[in-house]
Amino acid sequence: MASSHLTAATLKDAETHIVIYTDGACSGNPGPGGWGLFLNFQGHEKELCGGEAETTNNRMELLAAIAGLEAVKKTDIPIILYTDSRYVCDGIEKWITGWKQKNWKTAAKKPVKNVDLWQRLDLARQDLQIDWRWVRGHAGEPGNERADTLARQGLHQAQKEGKAILPPLPARSIPADAEL
Repeated sequence: MASSHLTAATLKDAETHIVIYTDGACSGNPGPGGWGLFLNFQGHEKELCGGEAETTNNRMELLAAIAGLEAVKKTDIPIILYTDSRYVCDGIEKWITGWKQKNWKTAAKKPVKNVDLWQRLDLARQDLQIDWRWVRGHAGEPGNERADTLARQGLHQAQKEGKAILPPLPARSIPADAEL
């Protein structure tokens, strides 16, 4: 089953890896925001989105990555996670180890912003093999564009309902033999 949301190269990756595209959106910063994600593994696709009535773009970018990793049911399949957020990529690849060593303080000895979500992301990535990849946002990458559309959908849904729409329970609490 070919996906119009993936390039030929990414479709090839999805034969052996779970491919996840994530994005966050915010109308005003802070303001209403949304998160969205698109997963593909061997042609099986899943889309999730949600949002909050009052948040920041960085929080939505983090929630998208968290929701994507928490949606993974099988820990033995490698993951490629695409994000257009340098904050998420740098945070997880460069900063998080130091933050944890300093009891969630920055190099300037200030509390890490969004520590609740960084701790949740740290937990979500446990036991997973993840290749974090930054992709330029709004540059025509089909998976990123789909995640952006879902994030904006989550933003509008949160605005309409006037409440937070958060990720579902982690999929790893669901039996591993269930489909993606």
